[in-house]
Amino acid sequence: MIELIVLDFGSQYTQLVARRLREAGVYTEIYPYFTPAKDILAKKPKGLILSGGPASVYAKDAYRCASELFEANLPVLGICYGMQLLVDTFGGAVKPAKAQEFGKAHLELLEPHPLLEGVENASVVWMSHADKVESLPPDFKTLAKSANAPFCAIAHATKPLFGLQFHPEVVHSTQGAQILKNFALKICGCRPNWDMQAFVAQEIAKIQEQVGKDRILCAVSGGVDSSVVASLCYKAVGAQTEVVFVDHGLLRLGEKEQVVQMFADLKIPLHVVDASDLFLERLRGVSAPEEKRKIIGWTFIEVFEKKAKELEQGGKIKYLAQGTLYPDVIESVSVKGPSKVIKSHHNVGGLPERMDFVLLEPLRELFKDEVRALGAQLGLPEKMLKRHPFPGPGLAIRILGAVGYDSLELVRQADRIFIQALHEAKLYDSVWQAFCVLLNVRSVGVMGDNRTYDNTLALRAVCASDGMSAHFAPLPFEFLESVANQIINEVKGINRVVYDITSKPPGTIEWE
Repeated sequence: MIELIVLDFGSQYTQLVARRLREAGVYTEIYPYFTPAKDILAKKPKGLILSGGPASVYAKDAYRCASELFEANLPVLGICYGMQLLVDTFGGAVKPAKAQEFGKAHLELLEPHPLLEGVENASVVWMSHADKVESLPPDFKTLAKSANAPFCAIAHATKPLFGLQFHPEVVHSTQGAQILKNFALKICGCRPNWDMQAFVAQEIAKIQEQVGKDRILCAVSGGVDSSVVASLCYKAVGAQTEVVFVDHGLLRLGEKEQVVQMFADLKIPLHVVDASDLFLERLRGVSAPEEKRKIIGWTFIEVFEKKAKELEQGGKIKYLAQGTLYPDVIESVSVKGPSKVIKSHHNVGGLPERMDFVLLEPLRELFKDEVRALGAQLGLPEKMLKRHPFPGPGLAIRILGAVGYDSLELVRQADRIFIQALHEAKLYDSVWQAFCVLLNVRSVGVMGDNRTYDNTLALRAVCASDGMSAHFAPLPFEFLESVANQIINEVKGINRVVYDITSKPPGTIEWE
């Protein structure tokens, strides 16, 4: 039973809204803003949320939802663009701001309201907008403001219409989840009865219904996402699932051996394909990150299709199951609405338009921590679930520029030192993801009284809860100094190490 519906106007954070509500036990689905009102209302939601988005409400081609939705007497919460749409629709004024407001602000509460119940005055909220509300429509009032946003939270005097100029769904809004929970439970009267156990039963039933008696080729990398998908498919249809691991030559040190042992421990049969020479040959001389991702995506499909033909003596393999997550999807393609493409992920935007498989992606609308919770529900070992994310294109996107055997070896050895040091210092579990990036930038150094002219390596470690936003991990300087010294002394060809302190946004977690 759908409790709430989010209308997607193209925000990179749309799925986070649904995710925060799921955390509160409220089952929420997302639909494009242009979905007909009759289709939305037929699902009998208890409330609507209008997401943020990249457009401007005063533009000729502004994104607008069906006006009938505002006449259905359903509670409506507009976020950022969604709030500006409410203001514009009901007769207020929205204009371009003199300067884009991006980053943290402090919420100043002006009057008590159920929407803001339990929210502390001066709590941090996250702003990301280039337009501003100049004046409110008739019968709207201001619930809160900030230094640069006089209408930070608004509400209609008699109708269940509400707006937030900030993004409550991102972790930077310290009490944003409380606001969304207030809207769902206190204003809409939703029932908090959705959890991961319900999701497992739902997805197993979906896979069984979709697959029937057909067979699945499940692509695994050894990471959390694909391992959870393999376990989920195996629970759903058992031996109809063929689990395949492809060594593309872009793995970390000892990764292949770890993957083989892991699936042996899970008692899930694993097929291993060594295609490293093929991938590296196709990547030779390629430096553009989008081109690298697409080459890797196409080559993966080619290798999987070839392996599927070898396995088809047991019947045709119709489905390709993979561990695509929502952050991959939202950065690669516009799925629910008009969101901007940030970069192609090898398993989403990097896939060929035509292939012999039907995609099966049961995690497509989940985030990493939700996948870990799902894995725990499926009985996967904690050691596997706590592994840091590792991208499908592997080290190819941790080497800026062209990929070669020598550059891969430099990154492998440096990564081994960094990750091992994090484990030894008991810092590994305190960060979301940590890795090394070879910049392919050379600089002068001095070692043993001799001049060197070698590579620069960047260390990257971030803290996050879902991967949609992140901030750099404040690792101790003494630790970073020790790691840098060890890398420079032990990895010949690197003479300078830097630490990346960029958050997401404006950066992405991976460099390419």
